[in-house]
Amino acid sequence: MERAARPVSVGMADDVTRGVEAGRDFVEKCLTEDRSVYGSTTGFGPLVVFGGRADAEDQCDNVLQHLTAGQGPDLPVDVVRATVLVRAWSLSRGRSGVSPATLRALCDMLATSFTPAVPALGSVGASGDLVPLAHVVQALRGVGHAYVDGVRMPAREALAKAGLEPLALGGRDALSLVNGTSVTTAAAGLAVASLRRSHEVSIAMSALLTDLLGAAPAFLSPSLLAAFGHPETVVVGERLSYWLAGTAPTGLRALQEPYSVRCVPQLLGAARSGMEWAEQVVRRDLAGVSDNPLFFAEEDLVAHGGNFFGQPSAFASDMLSMTATQTGNLAERQLDLIIDPHRNEGLPAMLSPKAGEQHGVQGLQVVATSVVVAMRRACVPASVQSIPTNLHNQDVVPFGTQAALTALDQARSLRLLHGCLGVALRQAAHLRPGGATAPRCVELVEALAEVVEPIERDRPLDVDIRAAADALDRFVERHVPGLAHEATSSGDRS
Repeated sequence: MERAARPVSVGMADDVTRGVEAGRDFVEKCLTEDRSVYGSTTGFGPLVVFGGRADAEDQCDNVLQHLTAGQGPDLPVDVVRATVLVRAWSLSRGRSGVSPATLRALCDMLATSFTPAVPALGSVGASGDLVPLAHVVQALRGVGHAYVDGVRMPAREALAKAGLEPLALGGRDALSLVNGTSVTTAAAGLAVASLRRSHEVSIAMSALLTDLLGAAPAFLSPSLLAAFGHPETVVVGERLSYWLAGTAPTGLRALQEPYSVRCVPQLLGAARSGMEWAEQVVRRDLAGVSDNPLFFAEEDLVAHGGNFFGQPSAFASDMLSMTATQTGNLAERQLDLIIDPHRNEGLPAMLSPKAGEQHGVQGLQVVATSVVVAMRRACVPASVQSIPTNLHNQDVVPFGTQAALTALDQARSLRLLHGCLGVALRQAAHLRPGGATAPRCVELVEALAEVVEPIERDRPLDVDIRAAADALDRFVERHVPGLAHEATSSGDRS
């Protein structure tokens, strides 16, 4: 999903094409037998009790037009492109009755930089992400707006510039394209990918903080952490010990460190547990089919139900927001610790080389405080904010889309917090005689030093924060298998 932020080749295997064709043929068979099929022979939502339009192409237009009502700023390009990939993956199972040509059109789009302009507001995540997905499909038809190479323009112009033909729809194509939780799953998946890296970044920087303070790593005793009873805490302890191998404590610190050092295994262990559960939910979403109805030709069955109800991802996304926010709380407190001359083992206030004449990371801390409070304010669960809509057809809704988009925003805010802490730790290492002592912590300081100059004289730090966030991602990718990605820089992602 991250790779899809840029043009990516997505092929259709022969067995996929055959399966999709079989699903489409079964839908056509059902319609010739005058079976009642939601959205094909009926109206939509609570208007299911009325007949739909007689012509299939007109019926496709019918579902799209009334749903093209989204509001607010456009979703980020990477979210929309991941959404198209997720939708294609669901449709490829052959249970939605979509035509192979329509599925192929999604793959063709992903091979270009064409990206539909999709308003952020409009989905309740209950009958799928109807409104945002309608905007996706409309742009592919040449209606509305789209981006090519990051430039927003009328969709028809964008299609021509990207070398794509306007999408022609028939049969059940339109409803198949909009009737799933693909925006929700895409945003949640991107949040998981980002937070997995940030979790490792938090562990590495916690180790560097411990090393720069000259603290003894006694709180990482394997017996101690195993007695806590949570295996994820043991894993985090092992990762901290990996980074701290070879550290040289000063022996000047108090017997017990503040919780922002001593309780890192317990805090980040719990965060790891929450993220692993959320990742499992996203993977299950990706392995399933999100649509209604589903078509099972081998059983001669048209199954009407609720496989577009995004409650699993809603719960998981709220968990991601909570883990991101508490990890952000940790980073903000660690920043406060390293700049406080009463607690940072002799480093100057605000890490200034000459307090008063120079202010070090003073402005940076104000930014970090602002970011973490914004994260706390956004960390209100969306998954329980149900409100009836759609003439009480959708009388209980999960708001998974809002939960997932919030989780992704939280993940991106956490990266900025880590960028702030990274700049501060780099400055602390510069000011600390001898710098870091653990070899891997020294390596981390060197990685930060490649993109952040020491602060000898006050200068703007906005670019440094983002550069540090990117450098931290790259650093943990080199040390932790499975985290590598091809996402754009933090400036583009933001």
